[in-house]
Amino acid sequence: MTDHEMPGTGFLEVPATTDEVQRIYDADVERMGFVMNLSRLWAHRPAAKESLFAMMDDAAHATGLSPRQIGIVITACASTLGDSYCSLAWGGKLTKAAGGDADIATGVLTGDDERLDPSERALAAWARDVARDPSGTTPIDVESLRDAGFDDDQIFAITLFVALRIAFSTVNAALGASPDGELIDRAPSTVVDAVTWGRAVVTG
Repeated sequence: MTDHEMPGTGFLEVPATTDEVQRIYDADVERMGFVMNLSRLWAHRPAAKESLFAMMDDAAHATGLSPRQIGIVITACASTLGDSYCSLAWGGKLTKAAGGDADIATGVLTGDDERLDPSERALAAWARDVARDPSGTTPIDVESLRDAGFDDDQIFAITLFVALRIAFSTVNAALGASPDGELIDRAPSTVVDAVTWGRAVVTG
């Protein structure tokens, strides 16, 4: 099997491995232990991936959110979009950030926020609203974030972060990147069972 025939990497041929592309692959191996399907897709524009992630990192820092809160925002956004890739990846990460409580991640994925505190519920609701219908948000929705303790600078950063995650998910899904089999192996079974939307995992 050639690089161009690797399953799960999307509808485009995998480009030749340049030094720039190899840096993305090496970063995956260091962080994840394997090269992700989405990285082989973004190998067409590795500088764009690096720039997008730099913007996401900057926005995430500006939010002042904890790793658990970031996981809630991404998981709520991804599940609303029907993005199986980020739902599985971040369902697993949120479980770890929640001290191994898979029910919290499974709840956010399925829209059940009962296990969240009030500020986390506000974050999940806002992420879903932005992902579902950004033109449908109202001042009341923003006020709910203020009531939860977030100031306007944070609200802007949270919204920017969600929008950037939507852009990332859109490229991956539209061009056919499938969740890596390793994500299934690492995520709790309840998280895997909850993700019934989006691209199917392709292995082998």
